[in-house]
Amino acid sequence: MNSTNNVDFLKSLVEEKYKVNKTEVIDQYQISFEVEQVEVHRLLSELKLEGWKQLSYLSAIDWIDENEFEMVYIVFNWDRPVHVQIRTRIDRDKPVMNSIMPIFEGCKYYEREAHEMFGIKFPGNPDHEKQLVLEEWDDMPPLRKDFDPQAYSDRKFPVREYNNDFVELNGKKSKQKDRLKRAERIEQVGKRGNK
Repeated sequence: MNSTNNVDFLKSLVEEKYKVNKTEVIDQYQISFEVEQVEVHRLLSELKLEGWKQLSYLSAIDWIDENEFEMVYIVFNWDRPVHVQIRTRIDRDKPVMNSIMPIFEGCKYYEREAHEMFGIKFPGNPDHEKQLVLEEWDDMPPLRKDFDPQAYSDRKFPVREYNNDFVELNGKKSKQKDRLKRAERIEQVGKRGNK
């Protein structure tokens, strides 16, 4: 079966049984469906029964101006090679999305990462609150758009002073002074050329 037929099959399968807010055919190998949050688990279960058995990706997008997170699930079928994106919106102030572990057990670490980076809770995943990457993190989740990395850095790390003294390495003369002279010459030539 060719990819166009696979996309048509998916459109029929999903749009006939589910309330789809938006369908987007990205190309012959990828299609996206935006559905309500209550439809996600049922839709993912049906897709898995139809052969979309590989969970390729799970993450979120922060739509701060709309006060929502968009959950994105991507599943793949090796027999009908089309990636299917299932998207849904959840409240940014109380970000909770039931775990899909009963459907795709491998989502465990994706959900942990989404919790750590966005602050989304995943009831049903017993480990979703365990830190995965950010050891001893004690601030707002860093992929939220209202996280200020400069303010975080200023609070957490001392200001460092850097000097321009260069040392010889392994008994060889540093090339840094020559590089600085060359950069100054280039800058002077550029200034003369702009006059």
